[in-house]
Amino acid sequence: MTTREAHLYSAKLSEQAERYQDMVSEMKSIAALAVEQELSVEERNLLSVAYKNLVGARRASWRILQSVEQSEVAKGNDKRVKLIQKYRATVEKELDNICGEILDLLDKYLVPSATTCEASVFYLKMKADYHRYLAEFKTDDPRKEAADNTLGAYKAAQDKATAELSSTNPIRLGLALNFSVFYYEVMNQPDQACSLAKQAFDEAISDLDTLGEDSYKDSALIMQLLRDNLTLWTSEMQDEGKAN
Repeated sequence: MTTREAHLYSAKLSEQAERYQDMVSEMKSIAALAVEQELSVEERNLLSVAYKNLVGARRASWRILQSVEQSEVAKGNDKRVKLIQKYRATVEKELDNICGEILDLLDKYLVPSATTCEASVFYLKMKADYHRYLAEFKTDDPRKEAADNTLGAYKAAQDKATAELSSTNPIRLGLALNFSVFYYEVMNQPDQACSLAKQAFDEAISDLDTLGEDSYKDSALIMQLLRDNLTLWTSEMQDEGKAN
């Protein structure tokens, strides 16, 4: 068993044990080897899963704390608000560290090592996603910087995906899904979000006959998510229109 194979097996073991920090440590070692040999599809998916679980738990914690904070602010409980803000800052520091770590790996090893369009789009999308996670909790200039970085990476990924990947490719569809969420939730541009999601969905529907059996499940799931978001966003925009 080579060193790389050992890291890969240990990462899978960590995933089964739901020890995602350990999984990240193993996948970081593999990511650093990308300069010698780029990551396989399995390796890059495991890397994505590892960091997604690590950051996902903190994003969920942050949202809960923000919600509790708003509730305490409304009640005028200043002492509790200060306590929550201090705790939220701890979560934000963890988010900063995790996002910074994967963004560093992407810039140093992963994006430069990609030899296929699919790998390149995968990593650029991932880069955009983690800048987006920073933009979710940052404020003022740091938020603007994170949002600008997000937009730049999504656009670079979109240019490549549109030029070289089929409209039903799950990586291209996943990119459209996340890019549209960025427009809706971070940039507060619902029209742009709906337009992007609708275009991706419509193009994929018209090319359904090109969908291979191996990616059918993944593509169909993302198309359903695109449609769900479109339904929700359109409804929210109509409600806001009535309220105004």
